[in-house]
Amino acid sequence: MTTDASRTAGLTSTALQHLLKDGRAPRLLDVRTPGEFRTSHIPGAYNVPLDTLREHRAELLAHLDEDVVLVCRSGARAAQAEQALAEAGLPNLRVLDGGMMAWEAAGAPVNRGEARWELERQVRLIAGSIVLVTGVVGVFVPGAHLIGTAIGAGLTFAALSNTCAMGMMLSKLPYNRGPRTDIRTVVASLRDRS
Repeated sequence: MTTDASRTAGLTSTALQHLLKDGRAPRLLDVRTPGEFRTSHIPGAYNVPLDTLREHRAELLAHLDEDVVLVCRSGARAAQAEQALAEAGLPNLRVLDGGMMAWEAAGAPVNRGEARWELERQVRLIAGSIVLVTGVVGVFVPGAHLIGTAIGAGLTFAALSNTCAMGMMLSKLPYNRGPRTDIRTVVASLRDRS
Protein backbone atom coordinates (compact mmCIF):
# COMPACT_ATOMS: atom_id res chain seq x y z
CA MET A 1 0.00 0.00 0.00
CA THR A 2 1.35 3.38 -0.92
CA THR A 3 1.32 6.27 1.46
CA ASP A 4 1.04 9.94 0.69
CA ALA A 5 4.78 10.28 1.31
CA SER A 6 5.64 7.57 -1.25
CA ARG A 7 3.08 8.70 -3.80
CA THR A 8 4.42 9.89 -7.11
CA ALA A 9 4.02 13.51 -8.09
CA GLY A 10 0.87 14.68 -9.79
CA LEU A 11 0.73 16.47 -13.10
CA THR A 12 -0.97 19.81 -13.67
CA SER A 13 -3.34 20.43 -16.56
CA THR A 14 -0.89 22.94 -18.03
CA ALA A 15 2.03 20.48 -17.88
CA LEU A 16 -0.08 17.75 -19.52
CA GLN A 17 -1.16 20.13 -22.28
CA HIS A 18 2.52 20.90 -22.99
CA LEU A 19 3.36 17.18 -23.16
CA LEU A 20 0.49 16.58 -25.59
CA LYS A 21 1.51 19.53 -27.82
CA ASP A 22 5.19 18.50 -27.81
CA GLY A 23 4.34 14.99 -28.99
CA ARG A 24 5.46 13.43 -25.71
CA ALA A 25 1.97 12.31 -24.73
CA PRO A 26 1.79 9.83 -21.88
CA ARG A 27 -0.85 7.10 -21.83
CA LEU A 28 -4.02 8.62 -20.42
CA LEU A 29 -6.21 6.23 -18.44
CA ASP A 30 -9.56 7.72 -17.44
CA VAL A 31 -10.88 5.68 -14.50
CA ARG A 32 -14.38 7.20 -14.37
CA THR A 33 -17.51 5.28 -15.29
CA PRO A 34 -18.24 4.78 -19.00
CA GLY A 35 -21.18 7.19 -18.66
CA GLU A 36 -18.95 9.93 -17.24
CA PHE A 37 -16.31 9.23 -19.88
CA ARG A 38 -18.86 9.55 -22.69
CA THR A 39 -19.98 12.92 -21.32
CA SER A 40 -16.49 14.41 -21.56
CA HIS A 41 -12.93 13.16 -21.75
CA ILE A 42 -9.47 14.19 -22.80
CA PRO A 43 -8.84 13.34 -26.48
CA GLY A 44 -6.76 10.17 -26.70
CA ALA A 45 -7.70 8.89 -23.24
CA TYR A 46 -8.59 5.25 -22.67
CA ASN A 47 -11.59 4.51 -20.46
CA VAL A 48 -10.70 1.89 -17.86
CA PRO A 49 -13.18 2.28 -14.97
CA LEU A 50 -11.62 1.89 -11.53
CA ASP A 51 -13.25 -1.46 -10.78
CA THR A 52 -12.20 -2.83 -14.20
CA LEU A 53 -8.67 -1.53 -13.68
CA ARG A 54 -8.41 -3.25 -10.30
CA GLU A 55 -9.73 -6.51 -11.73
CA HIS A 56 -7.53 -6.52 -14.87
CA ARG A 57 -4.42 -4.66 -13.74
CA ALA A 58 -2.16 -7.62 -14.54
CA GLU A 59 -3.39 -7.62 -18.17
CA LEU A 60 -2.91 -3.86 -18.42
CA LEU A 61 0.55 -3.98 -16.87
CA ALA A 62 2.14 -5.59 -19.91
CA HIS A 63 0.96 -2.72 -22.14
CA LEU A 64 1.71 0.24 -19.89
CA ASP A 65 5.49 0.43 -20.09
CA GLU A 66 5.72 4.18 -20.56
CA ASP A 67 4.47 7.18 -18.61
CA VAL A 68 0.86 6.84 -17.50
CA VAL A 69 -1.40 9.65 -16.33
CA LEU A 70 -4.53 8.65 -14.44
CA VAL A 71 -7.61 10.83 -14.78
CA CYS A 72 -10.96 11.01 -12.98
CA ARG A 73 -13.34 13.81 -12.04
CA SER A 74 -11.33 15.38 -9.22
CA GLY A 75 -8.35 13.10 -8.58
CA ALA A 76 -9.69 10.81 -5.84
CA ARG A 77 -10.46 7.73 -7.98
CA ALA A 78 -7.29 8.30 -9.99
CA ALA A 79 -5.29 8.18 -6.73
CA GLN A 80 -6.94 4.84 -5.91
CA ALA A 81 -6.06 3.57 -9.40
CA GLU A 82 -2.49 4.78 -8.89
CA GLN A 83 -2.25 2.77 -5.70
CA ALA A 84 -3.63 -0.37 -7.38
CA LEU A 85 -1.22 -0.13 -10.33
CA ALA A 86 1.75 0.77 -8.12
CA GLU A 87 1.06 -2.30 -5.97
CA ALA A 88 1.12 -4.36 -9.17
CA GLY A 89 4.58 -2.95 -9.93
CA LEU A 90 3.92 -0.28 -12.55
CA PRO A 91 6.35 2.65 -12.38
CA ASN A 92 5.92 6.05 -14.04
CA LEU A 93 2.45 6.79 -12.70
CA ARG A 94 1.04 10.27 -12.26
CA VAL A 95 -2.40 11.59 -11.39
CA LEU A 96 -3.84 14.61 -13.20
CA ASP A 97 -4.10 17.20 -10.43
CA GLY A 98 -7.72 18.24 -10.01
CA GLY A 99 -8.88 15.72 -12.63
CA MET A 100 -11.31 16.67 -15.39
CA MET A 101 -12.58 19.60 -13.33
CA ALA A 102 -9.15 21.26 -13.47
CA TRP A 103 -8.61 20.19 -17.11
CA GLU A 104 -11.84 21.82 -18.23
CA ALA A 105 -11.27 24.89 -16.03
CA ALA A 106 -7.93 25.37 -17.81
CA GLY A 107 -9.76 25.48 -21.15
CA ALA A 108 -7.97 22.36 -22.37
CA PRO A 109 -9.45 20.33 -25.25
CA VAL A 110 -12.28 17.94 -24.40
CA ASN A 111 -14.27 15.43 -26.43
CA ARG A 112 -17.92 15.90 -25.45
CA GLY A 113 -20.88 13.57 -25.66
CA GLU A 114 -24.34 13.48 -24.15
CA ALA A 115 -24.52 15.45 -20.89
CA ARG A 116 -25.11 13.41 -17.73
CA TRP A 117 -25.04 14.13 -14.05
CA GLU A 118 -21.66 13.37 -12.52
CA LEU A 119 -21.51 10.58 -9.96
CA GLU A 120 -20.71 12.98 -7.11
CA ARG A 121 -23.79 15.07 -7.91
CA GLN A 122 -25.93 11.92 -7.91
CA VAL A 123 -24.56 10.96 -4.48
CA ARG A 124 -25.42 14.41 -3.11
CA LEU A 125 -28.97 14.14 -4.51
CA ILE A 126 -29.63 10.67 -3.07
CA ALA A 127 -28.00 11.34 0.31
CA GLY A 128 -29.66 14.74 0.68
CA SER A 129 -33.07 13.33 -0.29
CA ILE A 130 -32.80 10.50 2.23
CA VAL A 131 -31.81 12.89 5.01
CA LEU A 132 -34.61 15.32 4.09
CA VAL A 133 -37.32 12.63 3.87
CA THR A 134 -36.28 10.83 7.06
CA GLY A 135 -36.07 14.17 8.89
CA VAL A 136 -39.65 15.02 7.91
CA VAL A 137 -40.94 11.48 8.51
CA GLY A 138 -39.12 11.48 11.87
CA VAL A 139 -41.58 14.13 13.09
CA PHE A 140 -44.36 11.54 12.79
CA VAL A 141 -42.48 8.25 13.14
CA PRO A 142 -40.11 8.06 16.10
CA GLY A 143 -36.65 6.82 15.15
CA ALA A 144 -36.95 7.46 11.40
CA HIS A 145 -34.38 10.23 11.71
CA LEU A 146 -31.77 7.58 12.54
CA ILE A 147 -31.69 6.62 8.86
CA GLY A 148 -30.51 10.14 8.05
CA THR A 149 -27.97 9.85 10.86
CA ALA A 150 -26.66 6.62 9.29
CA ILE A 151 -26.34 8.35 5.91
CA GLY A 152 -24.43 11.19 7.59
CA ALA A 153 -22.09 8.66 9.22
CA GLY A 154 -21.57 6.98 5.84
CA LEU A 155 -20.71 10.31 4.20
CA THR A 156 -18.27 11.11 6.99
CA PHE A 157 -16.59 7.72 6.54
CA ALA A 158 -16.51 8.29 2.77
CA ALA A 159 -14.67 11.58 3.27
CA LEU A 160 -12.19 10.14 5.76
CA SER A 161 -11.45 6.98 3.74
CA ASN A 162 -11.64 8.65 0.31
CA THR A 163 -14.10 5.97 -0.82
CA CYS A 164 -17.85 6.10 -1.32
CA ALA A 165 -20.06 3.03 -1.05
CA MET A 166 -23.08 4.95 -2.37
CA GLY A 167 -21.05 6.16 -5.34
CA MET A 168 -19.88 2.61 -6.07
CA MET A 169 -23.49 1.38 -5.98
CA LEU A 170 -24.72 4.23 -8.19
CA SER A 171 -21.92 3.54 -10.69
CA LYS A 172 -23.51 0.13 -11.33
CA LEU A 173 -26.78 1.67 -12.59
CA PRO A 174 -27.36 1.51 -16.36
CA TYR A 175 -27.44 5.33 -16.49
CA ASN A 176 -23.83 5.47 -15.28
CA ARG A 177 -22.47 2.40 -16.99
CA GLY A 178 -22.98 3.33 -20.60
CA PRO A 179 -21.44 0.75 -22.88
CA ARG A 180 -19.39 -1.73 -20.87
CA THR A 181 -15.65 -1.27 -21.15
CA ASP A 182 -14.22 -4.31 -22.91
CA ILE A 183 -10.76 -4.87 -21.47
CA ARG A 184 -9.67 -6.77 -24.61
CA THR A 185 -10.45 -3.72 -26.74
CA VAL A 186 -8.53 -1.44 -24.39
CA VAL A 187 -5.53 -3.82 -24.34
CA ALA A 188 -5.62 -4.08 -28.14
CA SER A 189 -5.68 -0.26 -28.43
CA LEU A 190 -2.77 0.03 -26.02
CA ARG A 191 -0.84 -2.62 -27.97
CA ASP A 192 -1.54 -0.90 -31.30
CA ARG A 193 -0.23 2.43 -29.97
CA SER A 194 3.06 0.86 -28.84
